[in-house]
Amino acid sequence: MANYDRAPVEYVAGKSAAVGISFVNRVFMWMAVGLGVTAAVSWFVARNFTEQIIAARGVFIVLLIAEVLLVIGLTAAINRISAAAATGGFLLYAALNGATLSVIFLVYSMSAISLAFFTACLTFGSVGLFGFITKRDLSGIGSLCGMALWGIIIAMVLNFFFHSTGLELFISCVGVIVFVGLTAYDTQKIKQLAVGVDGGQIDGETGKKYAVLGALTLYLDFINLFLMLLRLFGNRR
Repeated sequence: MANYDRAPVEYVAGKSAAVGISFVNRVFMWMAVGLGVTAAVSWFVARNFTEQIIAARGVFIVLLIAEVLLVIGLTAAINRISAAAATGGFLLYAALNGATLSVIFLVYSMSAISLAFFTACLTFGSVGLFGFITKRDLSGIGSLCGMALWGIIIAMVLNFFFHSTGLELFISCVGVIVFVGLTAYDTQKIKQLAVGVDGGQIDGETGKKYAVLGALTLYLDFINLFLMLLRLFGNRR
């Protein structure tokens, strides 16, 4: 989950609704672009190089490490880099993620992947809309889901060694709940961020950078929600 602590996020009532909507539209536009890049790269690699990546496990691990470092670097350096650099970093991450996700085409059937994707789209859209329009403060839910996410990561690491089907099912169920909560929370944060960036001047350099950062956050929420759903009711080959 991206860190907004460095951003001017104080929500000021009465600010132009058009400003907020425009910024949120930009965030979702970049998110859609990132998902498109991931899908294209994943499809291309699955058709041409997946077996080679699986055979060379070292390459696969390097790609995963590179993704983690890239996300950490982007969120930590967002105030020091240019908007172009932030955008390039996000698109590079989306491409790397597409390469690593290509293996799902060998593990799951296309019907399972399609079902998980459309379910993720409907869930993400509904919860995101709730996060955008609700007047309830979702910071408590965000904190709770953030802590639960660490528990999921630890459980996944343990299950890598134990290969427990029951634990995998539990992780997937809890994971869906966690990323549903994070989607609502992050959408609300992006709504609040919209009126804080450059005092509402979202066409400035800062606005462009934080639009990309918001897109990265929602992109991660969606991808992880999709993967949890895929593991939950996907039909393995």
